[in-house]
This record gives sequence, structure tokens and C-alpha cells, in this order.
Amino acid sequence: MQVLLCYFLVCALAAHAAPQADQVTYLPGLQKQPSFKQYSGYLDVADGKHLHYWFVESQNKPSSDPLVLWLNGGPGCSSLDGLLTEHGPFLIQDDGATLQYNPYSWNKIANMLYLESPAGVGFSYSDDKNYVTNDTEVSMNNYLALKQFLRLFPEFSSNQLFLTGESYGGIYIPTLAMRVMEDASLNLQGVAVGNGMSSYELNDNSLVYFAYYHGLLGLQLWTELQTFCCVNAKCDFYSNKNPNCTNSLSEVQTIVYSSGLNIYNLYASCPGGVHERVSVEEGQLVIRDLGNWFLNHPQTRIWNQRFLSLASQHGKARLDPPCTNSTPSSLYLNNPYVKKALHISPKALDWSICSSEVNLNYVRIFMDVKKQYLALLSALKYRVLIYNGDVDMACNFMGDEWFVESLQQHVEVQRRPWLYDDVDGRQVGGFVKEFDNIAFLTVKGSGHMVPSDKPAAAFAMFTRFLKRQPY
Repeated sequence: MQVLLCYFLVCALAAHAAPQADQVTYLPGLQKQPSFKQYSGYLDVADGKHLHYWFVESQNKPSSDPLVLWLNGGPGCSSLDGLLTEHGPFLIQDDGATLQYNPYSWNKIANMLYLESPAGVGFSYSDDKNYVTNDTEVSMNNYLALKQFLRLFPEFSSNQLFLTGESYGGIYIPTLAMRVMEDASLNLQGVAVGNGMSSYELNDNSLVYFAYYHGLLGLQLWTELQTFCCVNAKCDFYSNKNPNCTNSLSEVQTIVYSSGLNIYNLYASCPGGVHERVSVEEGQLVIRDLGNWFLNHPQTRIWNQRFLSLASQHGKARLDPPCTNSTPSSLYLNNPYVKKALHISPKALDWSICSSEVNLNYVRIFMDVKKQYLALLSALKYRVLIYNGDVDMACNFMGDEWFVESLQQHVEVQRRPWLYDDVDGRQVGGFVKEFDNIAFLTVKGSGHMVPSDKPAAAFAMFTRFLKRQPY
């Protein structure tokens, strides 16, 4: 009995001591330190895995404002990219050394928890250095991390909880929500996913339409696709076995992924210029592919096998999303003074935007998350938002719109423009269609990373989502 009491006493002391030990008291790169509190440390989950978190309290009323978990995608990409380049309180500058305050930071109205998941991503690590994982294991470890966070910060356990993410977060968030909604101790209120992978089939099928109607394919290729991939006006670009269709789709892949277009924002330039999908820079293998498109296509399998083979031959391999510049973030986060300020473990690897080891060894279990969304909606109490920048090709708006329509929910508000206030006055932010407990919303002129491309519109959308206001 005495041993048991000692154990609970140690746990209780740890719960109160950990936040103090994790508090970031001085963050390099800022001219003035923030008035809000922030913490950085590790959440210990199953099998010796340690997930790094960075928590920034709300600039408004932290005691009563919602707690919002944010997950970037990949799989294998760091959520600190969301913090430092999208909607965090400070944004990294091009010099890789200084930070500027973000006037549209989401922690203006919410307590934001950025979690680097799974282990092997960013500063998160595993004791056994085994970074093979899958959708189910990741959802469990994210749940355990959230529970551990609330044990360390019990003052936020009754706050409204929202789960949010982007890209492959389209898989992470609803699979995590399935676990969270079954835990009565967690005050889950809703989920929001930006440019998410909701269905591989719908994403593949819609991307071909998106590419053609944005002028990328040309009439001859489109005619071939219609002839070889479509029957009775129904097209299958996802699992079609017709070799003529497969050949035409190879041309689509080459145009979309390998011609130099920015897949994350069709109308944006490619930072640093156009690169090969695989290259060697200073003895390091650099892979510029996240492998979430056309998984059934033979060319994709060949590419993935090539990546795995090349990665196994190199001591170091780096995964860079195409047409992105992660150098400033990498310089900043790998600065020893920054790592000390963030309490980064010496066992952690150097920070990179995405982990090639996690990505190339990740087992995708869920090809769509319809079951998870239907379970959330059947509870009749959670608010769900699916939003998309409308010039993204990685997870295009049409595929997610088709996905939301496939849920067959009752329509409350037909598709219409939504407005927000910008420096130039009232503007059209995009279009929205609202159902009983779910909304599909586009952000006009934005790519994959909506808060980076359209920060004012993204903040307006986020505010209305949290406050249950009409979009």
C-alpha cells in the first residue's frame, strides 16, 4: 500500500512539475518575448515513443478559450511547419534566425497544441529507433499523447476541445476523433480538416478533372482519357486496369507532378526552381514526393520502389515536399540555442520538415474515412468543417467536395459565397455549403496551406468554426 501511495504521489508531483520544466522562458529570434505562456517538451506514449509538443496559450482568455490540437500531414511531416509558417503566433523569416509576430495567429482566440507525430517526425523519437508505423497505431499514440498532455495541464481538461489538421491530417484527425469521442472525460466539440486526404479514390478521380479544366492536359489527352477510362460517362481514374487508360494516366502524372508545377498551389511559382523528384545534394539523398496520389498506378509503385531502394543505399535521406522552402525553419529549429530553449532531447534527430524514414515505411490502412465521419455526425453534437484552398492539386477541393456530398447529410444552407474583412474591405473568401453538422468550404485563391496563402480569410473561417457562427 505504501508503494502504491508513493507511486501516485510521484505521478501527482510530476503532473505539476512538468509544465514548469517545459515552459519556454526565452525564445531566440524574437525582438520582444510574448506576453502569453508557451511550453515545449515531450509526451510519452506507448512502447518508448516520445512525441514532441509545442503549446502556446491563448492571447485572449486561456482559462476559458478552446484547446485546439493541430497535426500536419505527410505522413511524416512536422506540425512545427504549421506553427512557424502557417498560423502560429510567430512566423519564421527568410534568414532562418528571426521570428515576426503573426497578426492572424490562431492563438489569438485559442490555446494551440502543436504535436509532432508520429515518432520519428521532427523532434519526436522512439527509444528503439523503429519508425515503422500505420494509421491505427498513430491514432492510438495521438490519443495517448492528448491524454498525457491533459494530465500535465489539468487546468485545460474542461475546456472545449477541437481536433484540427491538414493534408494527411485528413486521415489522422477523424481516426483520432473516433477514439476521443468515446472518452467522456474529453470535452470534444468538433473537428476541422484543411485540404485533407479523405478518399484516395475521390482524390484521384477528381484530380484528373481538376487538371483538365485548369488547362493542364489539352484536348487530345482528355479525349484519350474519356475514351479509355470512362464507360457511360462514368470515369475510373483510380483503379482502372485498361492499359490504354493507364498509359494516359501516366501522362497526367508526369504533367501534374514532374513538369515543374507547384502541386500545392497551381498559380504560385516553385521556390528555388524546378528540381528532379530524386536528387543528391552534398552527399544526401533528397526525395521530393509524398506518395499519396494514384497509389494503384503501376508508375507510382515503380517510383516508390525506386525511392525505397535509393534510401536504403544512403546513410541519410531527406524528404522535401516539392516546391516548398523549408530551409529557414530547418536553420532555426536546428540552432542549438533554439533546441535548448525548446527542451529538445539529445536523443532526437536533427529537425527536418518531413521524415523520409517515416514516410517510406508508413502503412496506409484507411483508403477513405467515410465511416469515421458518419460516426461523428451520427452523434449529432460535433461541429465538422472540411475546408480547401481551391488551387491546390495535392488534395484538391473537388475530391473533398465529392466526399462531403457522399455523406448524404441534410442540407441547411445551399452553396453560396462567404465573406470576410480584409485590408481592402469586405471580400469574397470562397464558397460554402452547410449541412446539419458539417460544412464544406473553399478558400478562393489559396493552395494547400490555407493559412499561409490567405491568413486573414483563414482566421475568419477558424473564428466562425470555433464560435459556431455562420460562415
